[in-house]
Amino acid sequence: MSRRWPVSGVVMAVLWLFVRGVELTPQRLMEEFVIGLGVGMGIAFFFRRFYGDEAPVARSLRVAPYAALYLTTFLWELLTANVDVAVRTLSPSMPIDPAVVEVPLRVRTPLAITTIANSITLTPGTLTMDYNDETNSLYVHSIDGSDPDGILEPIRRWEDYALIIFDEELKPGDPAPQVEGAPADGGDAPAAAPGGEQHG
Repeated sequence: MSRRWPVSGVVMAVLWLFVRGVELTPQRLMEEFVIGLGVGMGIAFFFRRFYGDEAPVARSLRVAPYAALYLTTFLWELLTANVDVAVRTLSPSMPIDPAVVEVPLRVRTPLAITTIANSITLTPGTLTMDYNDETNSLYVHSIDGSDPDGILEPIRRWEDYALIIFDEELKPGDPAPQVEGAPADGGDAPAAAPGGEQHG
């Protein structure tokens, strides 16, 4: 076990490197990390009373690979989605079939829901429009709603990792809630509303 605020300070120092966007030279990287460490530790120490006394190091090490997998799959989706949107935009026929799909979630903590919702919005071609607290569902707008399962696939992968990262009650592989009105044997395919109209 270790104190939480120094761990947060180190995390802020790493985030500082991404914010600064420094050249990847060892000397410059080290200089910026030291600056980020000083800023991060100062902020974390100032707000240390908001943290618990100790942080479970074992759990942090256990979820680290899943956090890395989440980031890797997100970056891959980001890359492929950029290419897909560029191809659609440059195509003379503009193959776009917008729709809104309802995506019922297995994650329930606010931070996990926000992480997935933001990941969807940051991926070109999709946008999180709304969240239904009663059904724990996201409404996702896609530029191509002809394949709802294709929209759902990366979201479910992110959710599998998020279930572990955020220590959720459900586990990867647990079935997702069905969309209201969906057929019983329809799996977890989301309901789609053509032209960006939501089906309630």
